[in-house]
Amino acid sequence: MMQDIIHQYLRPSKKFPHVWCPGCGDGIVLSAIVRAIHSLGKSKNETVLVSGIGCSSRAPVYVDFPALHGTHGRALAFATGIKMANPELTVVVITGDGDGLAIGGNHFIHACRRNIDITAVVFNNSIYGMTGGQYSPTMKVNDYGATAPYGNIERPFDVCDLASAAGANFVARATAYHAIMLEKFIKMGIAKKGLSIIDVITPCPTLYSFYNKAGKNIDMMESIRDRTITIQKAEQLSDAEKEDKIVVGIFANRDFPEYTGIYSDLMERAKRSVKDEELL
Repeated sequence: MMQDIIHQYLRPSKKFPHVWCPGCGDGIVLSAIVRAIHSLGKSKNETVLVSGIGCSSRAPVYVDFPALHGTHGRALAFATGIKMANPELTVVVITGDGDGLAIGGNHFIHACRRNIDITAVVFNNSIYGMTGGQYSPTMKVNDYGATAPYGNIERPFDVCDLASAAGANFVARATAYHAIMLEKFIKMGIAKKGLSIIDVITPCPTLYSFYNKAGKNIDMMESIRDRTITIQKAEQLSDAEKEDKIVVGIFANRDFPEYTGIYSDLMERAKRSVKDEELL
């Protein structure tokens, strides 16, 4: 049944196989996005996928939605423009840890602050998989990349902590291994009014594995499985015990005012003010 759903959304004219390396988790994440949209009954013509640059940002190419493939780091900026132009659209951003948190970091913070009604799915593999293996803002200290041959010395961003602190209404984390959980969180994010951030830990079995001797794709998936714990379990552990764990769950689910609604109210007040001035 799931396969039938996915085939409803594939672009028949797009050449396959896809660009992703064997064992990459990006296809799993894309599948979860499509299933979530389908289960919510969203029309393909009223749902827009927006992406930037990177392995993850190739995803909208393969599915039959209106889509915008933007410049590096600007997916949330383009998505904001689309949502402001037509607030009735369902807008889903597909971005990566490099695209969304490095060059796109400023847009990420301010999209959360504005709390605009967009769902952003962050394909988080801790490395620039498309451009040569540079380390990203989510790479752990002492992990390796093309630009960190002696180990990364910069503390990583925690995507969920950052999004929660900056003001997003819905923030959650899942992994490519936990595909059913991931679909559930994406569905919740799309249904939630305001900005939703879904952080997805996904393997890069090519460049990340090469630099960090992480093994084959199955080894990386098993590692994700074995290191994953829930928020509830994490609360019982010390910082040292959580050192190498992947904490999944819902980190924020609140109801701050949504930006397009506030903007609409502002425009109405402005119009009334102009009319009042004309009567003077």
